[in-house]
Amino acid sequence: MNCCGGITTCIQILRPNNAIVPKCKAIIPRIRQLPDFYNRTQFPQQISASFPLKYRDTLNILAFASSNGNWVEVEANNRKEYESDEFIVVNFYRFVCIKNPEGEVSKHLSFMQGRGIHGRIYLNEQGINAQYSGPSKDALAYVEWVREDPRFSDILVQISPASNGHAFPRLKLRYKPSLVQLEGGISHLPLLDQSMRATPLTPSQWRSRLESVNNNNSSNAVNTHCILLDVRNGYEWDVGHFQGAQRPDVDCFRSTSFGLSEPEVMATDPLATVDKEKTDILMYCTGGIRCDVYSTILRQKGFKRLYTLKGGVSHYLENEGSVGWVGNLFVFDDRLSLPPSIYEPKINTEDSRMQDTSQNNSFAKCFICGSQVLELRHRNCANLDCNLLFLCCLACVDNLRGCCCLKCKSAPRLRPVLPSDQRYKKWHNYRASLELCKNGEMHQYWAAE
Repeated sequence: MNCCGGITTCIQILRPNNAIVPKCKAIIPRIRQLPDFYNRTQFPQQISASFPLKYRDTLNILAFASSNGNWVEVEANNRKEYESDEFIVVNFYRFVCIKNPEGEVSKHLSFMQGRGIHGRIYLNEQGINAQYSGPSKDALAYVEWVREDPRFSDILVQISPASNGHAFPRLKLRYKPSLVQLEGGISHLPLLDQSMRATPLTPSQWRSRLESVNNNNSSNAVNTHCILLDVRNGYEWDVGHFQGAQRPDVDCFRSTSFGLSEPEVMATDPLATVDKEKTDILMYCTGGIRCDVYSTILRQKGFKRLYTLKGGVSHYLENEGSVGWVGNLFVFDDRLSLPPSIYEPKINTEDSRMQDTSQNNSFAKCFICGSQVLELRHRNCANLDCNLLFLCCLACVDNLRGCCCLKCKSAPRLRPVLPSDQRYKKWHNYRASLELCKNGEMHQYWAAE
């Protein structure tokens, strides 16, 4: 049905008891006869189909929402099924008006009682931003409960496995003035106005645009009408990025200043000299929220042709695989770095029109000596009072005892050398052990542990 944006089937989604629902863990879609007033040359009168769906399985369909009488598009693709006790990480956000956010927080806290969920879930007048981990039965139950609210019924949820249990130390569910941290806050931004945010591109649309950009670059053509903008931090780029994206000269999203044209950032600002009326700006980040926020700033600055990757890099890897992506994906939880293969996309590799470059790690360099790094995963400096997040080769890890420099190596508050598959805990976890160590024996003591 071309009139429906390429959707091939129109159905009504029902529970087994025929109660209409949005998306849920196990549903059976059925087809009903459409009303006579629909154009039967465009809509089939009746289609017979009945089959089970697991959570995160979706269809290329147009579903009828009886709550408002509209047809809504449901995305397609088979997704991984998780066992009830298997730990997963869930991410989603939504910009929507919440008139009583404190009351909303109380409702969410009540639902969380007795459920093993850790993470960061923030709500305010502009919406919700959630990143959390837990057993799939609890983590997915929260998603389904949230989606029962019409304001959040069609949130795009990103799910990935957490093989070592919780990826967050505890649950922080509270009101927060800013859903993301940016200099000056974001409460004044028109985030609830979709027209003020960038146009979202589906993963397949993004891949097509990315292919065009890189083809122009490889043929030495001057591509002055398109900018690929990584709206993340430099250390995120260091472990993985889209081919052709410039490394952001930013250590914290809070200080992002692309397109603001201050004299001190002109030299490193990829938007400093572009034509705001004619240049396509393709923005991407991990899950999409930073791009949505920052695109409103660029819109206010006069940039007209703004596009974001819907659902961010994680959504792209799920649907298109690592085509056009180089390296791993940095994530803000205990896992730190995820290989593209963890998303297990269902794609036709024979139809790939771009080279899979995800295994090309030659761009990754040791922060200390500059040699190539094989393990695309950051570590924190062992000096508690530095805590720098950096890439490091194994030789420098040994030579500097997990520190980023000689000065930190002689610091008074040193933690043990960080194993590659762990993150540091709070200082009190090491203080007792430190008191047992004498005169430079600390490293040997922890090595024995």
